[in-house]
Amino acid sequence: MRKTNFNKLVSVPLHVDMGVKKIKRHYFNLNTFRNNHYQVNNQLKRAYKALVLPQIEGSVFRYVKLTFTLYRGDKRRVDRANVLSVHEKFFSDALVESGCIVDDNDSFIQSSHYYSGEVDKVNPRVDILIEDVVQ
Repeated sequence: MRKTNFNKLVSVPLHVDMGVKKIKRHYFNLNTFRNNHYQVNNQLKRAYKALVLPQIEGSVFRYVKLTFTLYRGDKRRVDRANVLSVHEKFFSDALVESGCIVDDNDSFIQSSHYYSGEVDKVNPRVDILIEDVVQ
């Protein structure tokens, strides 16, 4: 039987503003990820990691369960998996690169779940709950 003994909550915004000459808003979702130039995607991944690292620094997990909750900024319909799939990919990579987990395969990330939260006009975001799973 599995037990959880340590939980950590991480919050990440739905977008970042980047650019050299002109600042542009980039959303973390599958549509923009698919259409972006690979260099822009690399910059987005680095920006995402910079947002996540201070929140997970010093945490070490053997096996984890991840829960992603999307808090939209308005009441428009959204494809939850479109947004959260990119967050899951970037977040899992950040966990590995920071040394929090050994690898992001299904041996170490036991499960991941997507949920919709309520509308938060002030702070649209994705909350990621990391649950340490003891086997």
